[in-house]
Amino acid sequence: MNKVKSLILAGMLAFAPALAMGSPALAQDNAAAPVESAANAADAAPAAKVAAPPRMKPTEGIGMPRPGEITLQQQFTSTGHSARWLHDMMLLPIITIISILVLVLMLYVMVRFRRGANPTPSKTSHNTVIEVIWTVVPVVILLVIAVPSIGLLADQYKPAPKDAITVKVTGYQWYWGYEYPDNEIPEFVSNMLTKEKAAENGEPYLLAPDNRLVLPVGRPVKLIITGADVIHSFAVPSLWVKMDAVPGRLNEKSFTIDKPGVYYGQCSELCGARHGFMPIAIEALPPAQFDQWVLSQGGKPKAAEAATAATAATAEASAPAAAPAKI
Repeated sequence: MNKVKSLILAGMLAFAPALAMGSPALAQDNAAAPVESAANAADAAPAAKVAAPPRMKPTEGIGMPRPGEITLQQQFTSTGHSARWLHDMMLLPIITIISILVLVLMLYVMVRFRRGANPTPSKTSHNTVIEVIWTVVPVVILLVIAVPSIGLLADQYKPAPKDAITVKVTGYQWYWGYEYPDNEIPEFVSNMLTKEKAAENGEPYLLAPDNRLVLPVGRPVKLIITGADVIHSFAVPSLWVKMDAVPGRLNEKSFTIDKPGVYYGQCSELCGARHGFMPIAIEALPPAQFDQWVLSQGGKPKAAEAATAATAATAEASAPAAAPAKI
């Protein structure tokens, strides 16, 4: 009899967990556990990032030097257009004319007043008309050149407007760092691509970096440029941008890019052994694509926030006024 009781008691103890698992209260708790775990996992999962725009392909001859080119690169900023006009339409013709005139006068004097043609040298000491001409004409030429030159100089150092997008540019030995404080994007670095990788991307070797400086088209940009170790120089010829990156000093350069594209440059200050291997590439995107790129980097588009605030203000102003409360 005792053996039968022992067997019954052992069976009850063996099947007790299974019976408990089948109870409604415990089944409800077990069903709720996976839901709670899924909710915690959803809260812990990071928000999905916006996809970045595809890397823009460069256009041959645009934003980069051309083979055999002896003039300035094609320009894509307002100051660049002014500078190229001043160079091509004013400086070159004037210098060419003056050089040819001086050469002709020298040849004339060498032939006309040589010893064989003038055995008796002239005793003329001065000529008032000639002296007035060679004094007044150069002064007029310098004044003609000075007016657009001073205007261009002032435009190059004009302060950026308040709505300009600020980017901090830091020169290192031997690469560049870019930070977007307005868009809350931390600094990332830009190193030169290998020859094989540049060829794979269809980009010019020695000018193509891995990470480009991405900027919007049609929006004013303010670069705050400095150096971390020695003096560098941030230069992009097709945008008429060149500013020294000096350690302990913040230099400012502002401009607005006219057209989407990839614009290449290089460090233009001898800064050490790998000075020739720290290229610059600016990828200018339409405003909508630039905002998309900012979101893909985890940043906040400054223009989008302004547009949202303006929309909210417009909606609030257009909403009907609340009826006054009755007393």
